[in-house]
Amino acid sequence: MEASTTPTLAGQDEVARIAALARAGGRLGIDTEFMSEGRYRALLCLVQVVADDPDAPEGIRIALFDTLEPLDATPLAEVLADPRIEIVLHAARQDVALLRRVWRTEVTNVFDTQVAAGFAGQGAQTGYGNLIGGVLRLHVAKSASYTRWDARPLTAEQLSYAREDVLHLLELSDALHERLEAKGRLEWAREECRRLEGASDERDPETAFERLPRAASLDPRSRAVARELAAWRERTAASEDKPVGTILPDPALVEIAKRKPAQAGDLEQIRGLHGGHLRRRGAELIAAVERGRDAEPIPREARGPGSEPGDAPLVALVESVIRARAIEAGLAYELVASRAELERIVIAARRGEPEPDVRALGGWRRELVGAELEDLLAGRRAVTIAGGRLAVRDADDAVAPSS
Repeated sequence: MEASTTPTLAGQDEVARIAALARAGGRLGIDTEFMSEGRYRALLCLVQVVADDPDAPEGIRIALFDTLEPLDATPLAEVLADPRIEIVLHAARQDVALLRRVWRTEVTNVFDTQVAAGFAGQGAQTGYGNLIGGVLRLHVAKSASYTRWDARPLTAEQLSYAREDVLHLLELSDALHERLEAKGRLEWAREECRRLEGASDERDPETAFERLPRAASLDPRSRAVARELAAWRERTAASEDKPVGTILPDPALVEIAKRKPAQAGDLEQIRGLHGGHLRRRGAELIAAVERGRDAEPIPREARGPGSEPGDAPLVALVESVIRARAIEAGLAYELVASRAELERIVIAARRGEPEPDVRALGGWRRELVGAELEDLLAGRRAVTIAGGRLAVRDADDAVAPSS
């Protein structure tokens, strides 16, 4: 690793240099620092990158780029989009979304060390510091993690923290690659990491209403009004770079959609709307309500009956099989399936419907346990206890002969 020095911000010339090193070495480690408080979208403040450098004393080169200053990141953006170059990150979803939006690039061939750790016997949500300690037996200070990354100048403590966040990233990647290859799980981890390549923090104003609390309980006309209000709120928040809740709180939005006020004075009866809202936003709110009234009503989604009391034991049974297979494979259980997915699987099996489109029944998960779950719920397999451990056998073999 690179010898310890006082960290400094890199200049424009370093962009091309480290991009060239990444191409030569076939990989690039990257991390970001950002601020999301008080904004519509997170503000990218700093990008830290590390690449193999055979000419450096410790074999790597680190650069810290201030993204609040003018920076042509094109060479690095091209590296991120090159499928021949592995992009190493930790807990990559937010970083990928930010880089895609701000640098206007795709991020391909992602290797997320947090995801990889879940396939290597670690917890599925293990933090970077804990993972460095558990895998590399090193200590990483986290003293500046919750500081103002949008304030300038950055402090020496912040720069040291940012540098240390990528200092061991490639070494950690090497260790996880080695463990995954030994377990035969590297391709499974890569498959899961590919899901992160499309991460985005962009929001569609026209579908924002679907995330509202109690939106499903609104009648079709009120849903149309809620859609117009939520879309207006998204666009207003984006233009002013403010959190949507400061433009119009969720409870107030839903109540307006239900009441459908016809004039600004009627808004005074809505809880959660203070004088500032009424003065600044009243006319716009009423206009959004009118558009919703004139729009086609939005029917509630047609759904059949959901879970039944008898489903709970089956869900628990399916979950126990998944946990057993995850332990056998040295995987974090959380990677395999969520309880909501298991409920959908059980409900579909009970109704005789085609299997649902859920993670647990596709890709590496199907290889691990998905096909077995299908046979289990169809009665072709049965759960038994053998040697004090859960076992899944052919249903005919699991039934004891009658006396």
